[in-house]
Amino acid sequence: MNKGTQPSAEQWRARGDFKTLLGHSIFVIDEGAAELPTILLIHGFPTSSWDWQPIWDELAKHYRLVALDMLGFGFSDKPNNRGYSIHGQADIVEAAIGAMALKDFHVLAHDYGDTVAQELLARQIDGTGVGHWLSCCFLNGGLFPETHQALLTQRLLLSPFGWLVNSLTSYRLFRRNFSSVFGEDTKPTEQELQTFWQLINTNNGKHIFHNLITYMRDRVQHRERWVSAMQNSPIALGVINGSVDPVSGAHMVVRYRELNCRLDYVAELPLIGHYPQVEAPEEVLTHYREYLTLVG
Repeated sequence: MNKGTQPSAEQWRARGDFKTLLGHSIFVIDEGAAELPTILLIHGFPTSSWDWQPIWDELAKHYRLVALDMLGFGFSDKPNNRGYSIHGQADIVEAAIGAMALKDFHVLAHDYGDTVAQELLARQIDGTGVGHWLSCCFLNGGLFPETHQALLTQRLLLSPFGWLVNSLTSYRLFRRNFSSVFGEDTKPTEQELQTFWQLINTNNGKHIFHNLITYMRDRVQHRERWVSAMQNSPIALGVINGSVDPVSGAHMVVRYRELNCRLDYVAELPLIGHYPQVEAPEEVLTHYREYLTLVG
């Protein structure tokens, strides 16, 4: 897939719109014919819905695609406070689902978005969720806190000195740390890195890293609820995972199986890291289409 044709941040913004959800301005992109089956895509940390652009246009030929920049990310509002939580992000996602009147849809999630999807899945199971899920597929993410191998920078941001670490973060440091979770032969291009950094810094967003990172505590606190939802899910669950990801690679899939979580489809990409949809978009598209065909 030709990375040279990827949309700029400005072009991506022009394709979406802003909705006021729970008192916040949230960027939402909605493309594909309304009569097509719908996929809701939930992005990761510390990036945005732009993460999905390598696979977006191909999927949009056959599906209606809906994605948002969650609170604190991308083009959305970025309040500078410690009030960020996975439950709060799930509330905003459900507010978007309600505002757009989505009824039946598939869910594709990545990284931080996996954790938001876990909470949303638990709501589907307990009957409080908005809309009706047809399936869920997880890309690399910390589904189990005991296997999530956080980067040193992430651990420092979570510490009492997180604000100081955050203030010292530069593009050079971001470039090194961010690239380290990619596969050896699938590193992000300079253009991609610059766009990721631009989106992070929109609305002064870099300065809230230490607030957003508190989701790592949520994963520990709510582990039983979220893992139980995956073990008892009546909804089809799939995994497409980059194996050489140092954060949530092959070891995460091993733990997934050990815990007997529902697993209708699994694809392990042996040379790919933490961002499979960016590193290997054609492989992800192939596997995700196979998964959707399987779940019918």
